[in-house]
Amino acid sequence: MLNDSLYSSEKKDWETPDFLFKALDHEFNFNLDPCSDGDNAKCKMFFTPEQNGLTQEWKGSVFMNPPYGRGIDVWMEKAISSSKAGAVVCCLVPARTDTRWWHKYAMKGEIRLLSKRLTFKGANNKAPFPCAIIIFRPPGYLLTAQRI
Repeated sequence: MLNDSLYSSEKKDWETPDFLFKALDHEFNFNLDPCSDGDNAKCKMFFTPEQNGLTQEWKGSVFMNPPYGRGIDVWMEKAISSSKAGAVVCCLVPARTDTRWWHKYAMKGEIRLLSKRLTFKGANNKAPFPCAIIIFRPPGYLLTAQRI
């Protein structure tokens, strides 16, 4: 019998490993973390659960490591709508390629699959799931970047 914990988790708030955030921050120069618990903020500007990042405006360069599990779709929808309004949103999410939310939202962004399972900050073991980086850019972003 297979261990169910290999395929799912009770844990929803997986803190991003420093090495991964630093590499992405070097590329994107993040100014907002909309999914912080207050203690694990990756940017100077952040939203806590009490501030509800889903109801706030996201501007600039955003790093999003949302709560995993049910409800991740609303965070991905917010990421896309924020990119359409001008933000660059970089999302660290589980690579759940067999889910509705993945096909509805993740497939609309740039997908970077991680080659190994992450050991999230504070965890003793590797995550029980693979992860991906999904990047949503504003309309015309690549055209503007190519003209420079």
